[in-house]
Amino acid sequence: MTQREDTSKTMMNKSAAAEIDPAGASFWRQARPVYFLVVIFLLNFISRVIFSPFLPTIEKELAIGHGQAGFFFFLISAGYLSGLLGSGFLSSHTTHRLTILVSGTGVGVALFVLSGSTSLWAMRSGLYALGLAAGLYMPSAIATITALVDQRHWGKAIAIHELAPNLAFFTGPFVAELFLSRSTWRAALGVLGAASVISTLSYFHYGRGGRFRGESPASSAFGVLVRSSAFWIMLILFGMGVSSTVGIYAMLPLYLVSERHFDTSWANTVTALSRSYGPIFGVLGGWVSDRLGPKRTMVVSLIVTGLLTLLLGLVADSWMSAAVIIQPALAVWFFPAGFAALAVLAPPQARNLAVGFTIPFGYLIGGGAIPTFIGVMGDAQLFSTGFIVTGILITIAGVLALTLKLPDGGKGVQ
Repeated sequence: MTQREDTSKTMMNKSAAAEIDPAGASFWRQARPVYFLVVIFLLNFISRVIFSPFLPTIEKELAIGHGQAGFFFFLISAGYLSGLLGSGFLSSHTTHRLTILVSGTGVGVALFVLSGSTSLWAMRSGLYALGLAAGLYMPSAIATITALVDQRHWGKAIAIHELAPNLAFFTGPFVAELFLSRSTWRAALGVLGAASVISTLSYFHYGRGGRFRGESPASSAFGVLVRSSAFWIMLILFGMGVSSTVGIYAMLPLYLVSERHFDTSWANTVTALSRSYGPIFGVLGGWVSDRLGPKRTMVVSLIVTGLLTLLLGLVADSWMSAAVIIQPALAVWFFPAGFAALAVLAPPQARNLAVGFTIPFGYLIGGGAIPTFIGVMGDAQLFSTGFIVTGILITIAGVLALTLKLPDGGKGVQ
């Protein structure tokens, strides 16, 4: 490292340290800057999941089939994968704060482009760009939060930050319905894009944290991971875990409207209600994982969710609303247990790399490939079968989880 680089790094570290509240400060004082990030993350997440309730309308307007509509989510997921993998390189050459700025403004610009898209290829390009910009955010956000808050408060601070996805799942269909009843889906994307740009610029000018560089991802431990069968099993399990939440959510409104003859408004309402209890059950899942161990919790979560997903393709129309509402009940249990299992299975030098690869590739499978598959099945007049097959795959993943060998079942993992 040159003297100039060393001086620059020292100045950045001093700037970052100056933003941190004293160690004795209360958690709520230390967590104040996190609320800025919660807003940015909420807009980041809702900008992607809101295409689910908009899909029936977009499908008609662009005159596309279910498979092409489902492929939209594959493009978002592919972009998100690229963004997650590239985030470390960007933050290591700039700062986490600037990376968050690029992400939030990038999401806004992508939404503006999508709001004016009139061709299928323009939509596809915009969706990939949206996923790419959104993917840059998470690693820098977590690094910023953990630098602002004492280590003993990390769990609470990250839990507050993680309220954003649950709020997005719940509010997304209602926001979509509000705009569909009074304006258009294009107007909604424009408003969300403006909100993303404004909130991100506000954070950059008035918020705190993130004034330090990230570290480039280390590749030396990659060989350790790829030789581990447990890593590949966890990759499959995360893919099915994401399928049971994001993948099913993505195609539900389109399925309910086109196959089950739901009114668009009721389809969006039922989809939102199915996510209304997510935060409570998510906390309960962490408690269950601590007591049963990650392995048993993953097995229960995947098998029960897989069987409940089967109901989406099997029950009569009169029971469909109930089936939709209960489908994700235990799906959220998977993630606290899954992260705990990764912490046990991956050696210390490869732990960050394991998480860094498992999440984006799991998202590509569950949030991209599964919606595309369900859409293709819909084009073949087998929409219900697509949900049945997905339910079977999730159930099989639960059985596969039984083959994992965790020390003491993974109990006691922090």
